[in-house]
Amino acid sequence: MRLWKPLTFAVTATLLAGTTLTAQAIINGAGATFPNPIYQKWFAEYNKLHAEVRINYQPVGSGGGIQQVSKKVVFFGATDGPMTSEQLLAADGKLLHFPTVLGGVVPIYNVPGLNAELKFSGPLLADIFLGKVAKWNDPALAKENPGVQLPNTDIVVVHRSEGSGTTYIFTDFLAKVSPEWKSKVGVNNSVNWPTGIGSKGSDGVTGQVKSTPGAIGYTELTYALTNKIAYGTVKNSAGKYVKASTESVTAAADAAAKQMPADFRVSITNAPGEGAYPIASFTWLLLYQNPSDKTQAKVMVGFLTWALQDGQKFAPEMGYAPLPKAVVDLELKALATIKTQ
Repeated sequence: MRLWKPLTFAVTATLLAGTTLTAQAIINGAGATFPNPIYQKWFAEYNKLHAEVRINYQPVGSGGGIQQVSKKVVFFGATDGPMTSEQLLAADGKLLHFPTVLGGVVPIYNVPGLNAELKFSGPLLADIFLGKVAKWNDPALAKENPGVQLPNTDIVVVHRSEGSGTTYIFTDFLAKVSPEWKSKVGVNNSVNWPTGIGSKGSDGVTGQVKSTPGAIGYTELTYALTNKIAYGTVKNSAGKYVKASTESVTAAADAAAKQMPADFRVSITNAPGEGAYPIASFTWLLLYQNPSDKTQAKVMVGFLTWALQDGQKFAPEMGYAPLPKAVVDLELKALATIKTQ
C-alpha cells in the first residue's frame, strides 16, 4: 500500500521575487521517495500562503528523477545520491544541486518474538546483504547482540528494485566499511544485489519487510516511524552504536557543513563524531541554471527560498533533520544564479 501518494497542490505565484505573476504556472517534478513526505507537506503548507501555481511531484525514485530532469521531461528533479559528473555532462544544460533536508537510512527488520532492539555494525550489515550471514542466530549477529534470544530462522533480505537514492546512501556506507562490498557490489543508485528480493519504492520495501517474518531491509527513518516497524542502531566511525534521530543525523552533517563544496555534492555517510548517525545524507532538488521557462523558474526559486527557510521547521516532526544555517546561506546565493528572466 502506498502511504505517500503523489499530490497536486495549487500554490500562489504572487509576489515571488518581487514580481506578480498573473498567468497560471504548472510545474512538474519527479524523483526520490526519501523526501516525498516532507515535499508533500511543503506543498500543502505553501498552498495556504499562495495560489495559482500547481506543483506536481511524482516519487519515482532518484534514478527516474535524474533521467526525467536530464531529458527535460519534468522541470525539476530530486535525488538522494548526487549526480555523477558523467550524468551532469549528459544533461540538457547545467543542473544545480540544492540540499533540502537531511535524513537517515535505517536497517528495518521483522523478527517475530524479538523483544530487544538489535545492533548492527557496518561490516555485519554488509555480510547480511552479501548473503554471508543468512540466519538470525548467526554468531556474528549474536556477538553484537549479547543476551538477545535470536531465532534459528532464515534472514530474508529485501532491497529496492529500481534506481534509488536510498540505495545509493546505503551502499555508499557499506562500501566505506566493507572492502568486500566495495569490490563486489560497489556504490550506485542501482546495484547487482548478491541476494534478496526487490520491492519498488520506500513504501514497497517497508511493506515487504513488515509482512515477511525474518525479513531485513533498509528505508528512510520517516517511513520506519510512520509504519511503526523495528529498526536497529548502527555502529559509527567512533565505535558507538547510534540510533537514527534528527539529532544524530544533524551531528553527521556538522563536519560537512563546514567544508561544503560549491556544487553541494557531498557524502556524509560514516561521518566522524561520537554522536553521528553513520547512514545519513542530504537529499537534493535539481534545477537548471538557465531554464527555458522563466516563469516556472521564478516560481520554483520563490518556493525553494521558502522551503529552505520557513519550511525547515516542519522537518523534525516528520523524521528529517533541518539544514544547518551555513548550508542554507550558501544555497540562497546559488539560487540567485538561476536565470528567471
